Amino acid sequence: MTITNPEYPLFSTRPQALSEPLWARISLIVAALVFLGGFLLLPLLAVFVEALSSGFGAYLAAFDEPDAQAAIRLTLMTAAIAVPFNLVFGVSAAWAIAKFRFPGRSLLISLIDLPFSVSPVISGLIYVLMFGAHGWLAPAADALGVKIIFAVPGIVLATVFVTFPFIARELIPLMEEQGSDDEEAAMLLGASGWQIFRHVTLPNVRWGLMYGVLLCNARAMGEFGAVSVVSGHIRGLTNTMPLHVEILYNEYNFVAAFAVASLLAVLALVTLGVKSLLEWQYRDEIAAMGH
Repeated sequence: MTITNPEYPLFSTRPQALSEPLWARISLIVAALVFLGGFLLLPLLAVFVEALSSGFGAYLAAFDEPDAQAAIRLTLMTAAIAVPFNLVFGVSAAWAIAKFRFPGRSLLISLIDLPFSVSPVISGLIYVLMFGAHGWLAPAADALGVKIIFAVPGIVLATVFVTFPFIARELIPLMEEQGSDDEEAAMLLGASGWQIFRHVTLPNVRWGLMYGVLLCNARAMGEFGAVSVVSGHIRGLTNTMPLHVEILYNEYNFVAAFAVASLLAVLALVTLGVKSLLEWQYRDEIAAMGH
């Protein structure tokens, strides 16, 4: 039983995390460090070591290539389109699922989880089936003069598909846990729907929303499987950074391949750093919201 009375300083409100034997705690910590070192830190370090193996000049030269610059631009542009789209969808879907009960609610939740269970390669093949040369919607796309497969729109669509669960899945449990009491109180006070969302709902879920956006952005920049299927691997036009890394590696241009890969790793580390910095800076506020 947890005792919260301040008159009992020997009793803590925190869970008894130190009840395990010392050897068990040390073993678990060592196992976790070995796992992280062997499967995360060492491979990440190897990427940077290989990228700089021929010197810093060769490392920078890998980014002077027009194809590399085009791949970087396309990756950033794809993320810049996919993340806002998923932001709107994720907030709308989470609000509808958490705040309302309607027919098909369970089906909507299952559909949101679908990209988690479907291989990214299958996701890309879906768009080939729909918009390919003999696809179901190919005549409509041709009539509009829009090229989907082996073009930027197909890359964006495939990226949106594989990343749209991240924001919604961060927000749904958070909104369900908070309930709708605050929104109902604001409604009774005469607030409009937009005012309720802006001043009540959004502040309550902003940290979950931030985590979802960061995860969605990281996945959008690093997506390979679905984009590989729909891109056509056209150098300088439809190759994102992960696809460019594959081409360079297959051409035995290891320094350039690992250089571009290191940039992807840096972007991922920056994303993680921003998340950690915000958690540290607003740790008291986050802890208060968690209680």
